[in-house]
Amino acid sequence: MAERGLVVSAPGKVILHGEHAVVHGKAALAVALGLRTFLCLRPGGEGRLRVRLPGVGVLRSWERPGLSALRERLGADLDESKPPSAELLEALKEFAGIPAEASGPDSLAILAFLYMCLAISAKYGDVPSVDIVVWSELPTGAGLGSSAAYAVCLAAALLHACGAISCPLKDGEITASWRAEGWTEEEMTLINSWAFQGERVIHGNPSGVDNAVGTWGGALRYQSGKIKALKRVPTLRILLTNTKVPRSTKVLVAGVKEKILKFPAIMNPVLDSIDAISQECQSVLEAMPANPSPEHYPVLEELFDINQHHLNVIGVGHPSLDRLCRVTASHGLHSKLTGAGGGGCGITLLRPDTTPQAVEAAKRDLCACGFECWETDIGAPGVTLHSSSSLKAQVLHELSES
Repeated sequence: MAERGLVVSAPGKVILHGEHAVVHGKAALAVALGLRTFLCLRPGGEGRLRVRLPGVGVLRSWERPGLSALRERLGADLDESKPPSAELLEALKEFAGIPAEASGPDSLAILAFLYMCLAISAKYGDVPSVDIVVWSELPTGAGLGSSAAYAVCLAAALLHACGAISCPLKDGEITASWRAEGWTEEEMTLINSWAFQGERVIHGNPSGVDNAVGTWGGALRYQSGKIKALKRVPTLRILLTNTKVPRSTKVLVAGVKEKILKFPAIMNPVLDSIDAISQECQSVLEAMPANPSPEHYPVLEELFDINQHHLNVIGVGHPSLDRLCRVTASHGLHSKLTGAGGGGCGITLLRPDTTPQAVEAAKRDLCACGFECWETDIGAPGVTLHSSSSLKAQVLHELSES
């Protein structure tokens, strides 16, 4: 059972404002999502490490002597100050029996685990014999930071297992959830830097935003490679809707670039306006107290509406997202796409006075469109250590041995 293990979780993320414009040097606001990835670390069978990821169908175990031999062979390639090399990743694939061209979430999750396990143990000492189970509320491949939440959980668990970070548990138990404040800023930075390495294994050249949101939670502003945490961000209720329409971020980014080159005098002011929306939203969020009052919401709703029109103008809208906006508007709610667009996900702001009946009616209509819908929040806490008593029954069940 999860009670005998250490349980850590990290949130997913959504882009609130600034998607696509951020590629062109403008500001983007990324916020932590109430949907989380959970990892349970237990003492394992003698002399082996085992990882189970039921969401992507992974159950693998390795003998520790084999892992130690591989670590010795890879040596300097495990230096965390540089990106994992192609040769290193090839060696890990060969060791794990993963085909060279494999790039599914299962293969990438195994590679990230092996890399982080070997590199962390090379620096801080052997990872003991452990069983790791990871379960997530986040769908994969939806632009919601599921891989970063996984990497953050892995980093925290493996660093703890090696003794590189403290475990602020008293007598193996704590009341409710224990949030990130218990780790020092230095320990948090360490978790984040190793999670970024895990993201590099999975994505090649990530921005670092997703793992930073997963580590620190709340909201971050990202601009031209610089990440800054927002102060005192309130928790806001939202509906998160996955249209399930697949899209290629690469193709969408290229399409926006093409449009800017073709119509610079038209498109650059749109990007400037998206940037101004991010700035305005940041001001509103930082002005809101911990319990937001109703007068802030009309401003946030208008910013959603304006930005959604801008995103359509730059060419990343989609009929499924238009439909999502129409359905929620019929219930008096305001929505916009989040992430790459062209399908994917949308977010709908829920005011404090939005009735449960209105939310249920909106969810019912969205599901009738073939969409998947969650009622959750943004501005959630970052990497968190849990007592078993604080976990929902479903999480405990999923983390228990099958």
